[in-house]
Amino acid sequence: MQNKLKIIGGEWRSRVISFDDLPDLRPTPQRVRETLFNWLQPYILGSHCLDLFSGSGALGFEAASRGANQVTQVENHPKAVAKLKANAEMLHTTRLTVVQMDVLNYLTGAAHPHDIIFLDPPFASNCAETVCRLLEEHDWLKPEGLCYIETPATRQLAELPNNWNILKHKTAGDVGYFLCQRAL
Repeated sequence: MQNKLKIIGGEWRSRVISFDDLPDLRPTPQRVRETLFNWLQPYILGSHCLDLFSGSGALGFEAASRGANQVTQVENHPKAVAKLKANAEMLHTTRLTVVQMDVLNYLTGAAHPHDIIFLDPPFASNCAETVCRLLEEHDWLKPEGLCYIETPATRQLAELPNNWNILKHKTAGDVGYFLCQRAL
């Protein structure tokens, strides 16, 4: 299924969402999403999530399907934004909000603390640590909140905020992924 992916679990399990073929758009692989949402199972119900560099929307739609109360998807590319909105409409949900804006600009605005943040920037951007610093400086993540970070498998997260702890880390093919928690 080119440019389509299935939601793995929850209310919309097996529903298919589509996305455009855009530069640097790299949906989180199904195997990685399965592992991630197994990790998040105790935390996702009723949560407020922020999906940065939303792209295909795979992580945000999966979170909403599994019971997140609210998911804000931030994406800059107009075609990706249009597809995110169309997929949310197709699923008849109001739990997803799509914001068309550059992520770095968005994070310098008024913060609304979230329980879970998904951070999956284009691999070539090398901006994960910068985004994490902005999340911490502007209090986008609640105390004990969780941040999922996706990077190239060969890259380590060297400069996370001092009060963030890596709870889990795995690799799958070309993807390295981390689940971090913000200390109180």
